[in-house]
Amino acid sequence: MNELEWRCAIVDEARTWLGTPYQHQASIKQVGCDCLGLLRGVWRQLLGVEPEAMPAYGPRWNESSETDLLVAMAERNFTAIAADIELNLGDILLFKYRLDLPTRHLAIVTSDAKFIHAYVGRGVVENSFSPWWMRHLSHRYRWQNKNLK
Repeated sequence: MNELEWRCAIVDEARTWLGTPYQHQASIKQVGCDCLGLLRGVWRQLLGVEPEAMPAYGPRWNESSETDLLVAMAERNFTAIAADIELNLGDILLFKYRLDLPTRHLAIVTSDAKFIHAYVGRGVVENSFSPWWMRHLSHRYRWQNKNLK
């Protein structure tokens, strides 16, 4: 699978999750998931077994903690990309509610103007990049396609 096919496969799989209801810490397509559950489900479909078990985490964006679970997980399993590099299909975005809090949300890029994510009250949806989202974007990552199943 070449790079473009790989990126399209990520987006295509993420889109199969559209309409899945929001459920904190869940990861079952069309039954329930949160933003991390969406990413975990896409991983399972494209790469197989998840690389690590997810520890318990709180449901609220504004919770503070000593560790940044999403950044730590992303650093172990994906490739960080610099803020000045153009976003591409399938890239993973991490968001912070406030600068002094850890990241608490993630999304998958589906075009130069849209991304898919899951959140309370809406479930899995595809949204446009608004100024609000761009202000809260804190980290960017790329998938590694070396372990395709």
